[in-house]
Amino acid sequence: MFSYRHAFHAGNHADVLKHAIVVHILDHFNLKDNPYWVMDTHAGAGIYDLTSDWASTNGEFVDGLDRLLGPDEKPHLIMRYLEEVQHFNPDGVANFYPGSPWLALRALRDKDRLRLFEMHPSEVEVLKHNLSQQDKLASRQTMVYEADGFTGLKALLPPPTRRGIVLIDPSYEDKNDYRKVMQTLNEGLKRFATGCYVVWYPLVQRREVAEMARSLEKLKLPWTHAMLAVRKPVKTGFGLHGSGMFVLNPPYTLYERLEQALPWLAKTLAQDDRATHTLKRSG
Repeated sequence: MFSYRHAFHAGNHADVLKHAIVVHILDHFNLKDNPYWVMDTHAGAGIYDLTSDWASTNGEFVDGLDRLLGPDEKPHLIMRYLEEVQHFNPDGVANFYPGSPWLALRALRDKDRLRLFEMHPSEVEVLKHNLSQQDKLASRQTMVYEADGFTGLKALLPPPTRRGIVLIDPSYEDKNDYRKVMQTLNEGLKRFATGCYVVWYPLVQRREVAEMARSLEKLKLPWTHAMLAVRKPVKTGFGLHGSGMFVLNPPYTLYERLEQALPWLAKTLAQDDRATHTLKRSG
């Protein structure tokens, strides 16, 4: 299952939702001096050139990141996200898009650590190359595993700092990924119940999506669950019409920030009149 390349979708509407939330979580973890780890089960290449052949093949950033740019007033969650994207584009033109690993690298302090899993053979080589271009601190903070993040994660839990963020965002090209997400999450909680677990998933016409969402909401820990659909599903069932983000042990500020941001995102990223959003939290 190596047909998926992160660059095809860099900066699309799903990335906007995912990375705006990731930035908020990183900001929250940085409020305390205690060090923490970020662990990403499906890291990709880390950062993407939006002018490359890979990214421009689909050009999905046109209906994602590009729609957010402009002088109009934006919710705080979106402003912080755009500030981080702008850091990687100092000339003011959005040519480079930071994935979760690069957003984490930017946020980490000296004692914080980043652990990245990526098993796509081409993607992991690009990831290693991109990391080699960073400073010595980034190299010292980061470890890359050319391995399956689903199975490899448990060896890192709990992190020595007992503070950590776990990002779980596979491609879901293989429908077994939905089952593997729940298995990985349940095994992770046995080792590290206080961690902040972030699960991204696509909104596609598959019964596994609804089944996994129901299973996530049955977990007996605090959670916040956001979904953003930018258009109606196509009749064939193919194609990404939105995405979901489920955060276990979320920052207490996340729900309020999403309450402000989701209506704005649904309006700004809408591709037809069926764009919508939902926001839930544990009782």
